[in-house]
Amino acid sequence: MRTLSALLLLAVSSCASRPSVEDSAVSRAGEFASGVRKANLVSDVDALVAAHDSDTPLDCALFDTSVIDTDRRPVCHVTREKARQLVRERFEALGYTVSTHETADERFPTINVIAELPGAEHPDEVVVVGAHYDAYYSGADDNSSGVSAMLEMARLAAGKRFARTVRFVGFDLEEIGLVGSTRYVQNRPGEEIVASIIFDCIGYRDATPGAQTGLPGLPMPDTGDFLAGVANTQSLPRLEELYAISSRLGYGGFMLGVVAPKDGSGPASGNLMRSDHAPFWMAGQSALFLTDTANFRNPNYHKASDVPSTLDFDFLSDVTRLSAAGLSFWAEGPLS
Repeated sequence: MRTLSALLLLAVSSCASRPSVEDSAVSRAGEFASGVRKANLVSDVDALVAAHDSDTPLDCALFDTSVIDTDRRPVCHVTREKARQLVRERFEALGYTVSTHETADERFPTINVIAELPGAEHPDEVVVVGAHYDAYYSGADDNSSGVSAMLEMARLAAGKRFARTVRFVGFDLEEIGLVGSTRYVQNRPGEEIVASIIFDCIGYRDATPGAQTGLPGLPMPDTGDFLAGVANTQSLPRLEELYAISSRLGYGGFMLGVVAPKDGSGPASGNLMRSDHAPFWMAGQSALFLTDTANFRNPNYHKASDVPSTLDFDFLSDVTRLSAAGLSFWAEGPLS
């Protein structure tokens, strides 16, 4: 049997297979993605950070800080109420009918915010774009960058028709254990998810040699100038398609693919299960996790220094553009 690291290395190179994608679908995807505007990403990150900075953190008494590594998980600095309100207001301003998935809980009630475009031809087939809106401190990279990409893609999709249903989801309380996304997935058993993109930390780039640390068991470049596209066996075809779309549209080879074996739950692949894609994987659903690799690159991870001035908005724009192309391709639209 191969070791885990050997399997992961094989998976990284597998994206070179470049599956067949139709020219018309790729052209449509590129046209849709060309609408991404960096200025919108900048303003949304600024607004989300301002929301976190002005919000009241969760009550520290909810946590037993004697057993929590508060340097890695500064739980006494979690905010999300004002960011959730902002996400909802943005969706509504774009003309979406917004719903919420609310779960009552004595300690940690959650509210996931959902905006949806029903599919014109295959409404039961769903493409999901998700990002968690809770944050430690100001949360510029983690995860205002991801939320801003989701909002920009929602802007591009607003008022358009897609063959499949497109759903945007702001997940609650990722930072304390993927709480909102776990409850969301459990509430929708058996749903046919054709593809999903989950954003978490997608705005930090550092091309300095030595800036990038490799994940245990998985060698990586030592420069932090790539996007990690993380899949499991189930979602590997979507990763290969996204890689092919990027190549065909001339977006450059800035995405590095990483694949966890099977459902990703093996003990050695824990670092690949650290965001809201994990509940999808465990439920047997397709999900791609897009990330700048967070603490393996960004020295501001979970610190008060995670502020907008540390982000590379050209990089964030590139990630959003690639993701928007993927959305168009998988949702089969916009339709004329």
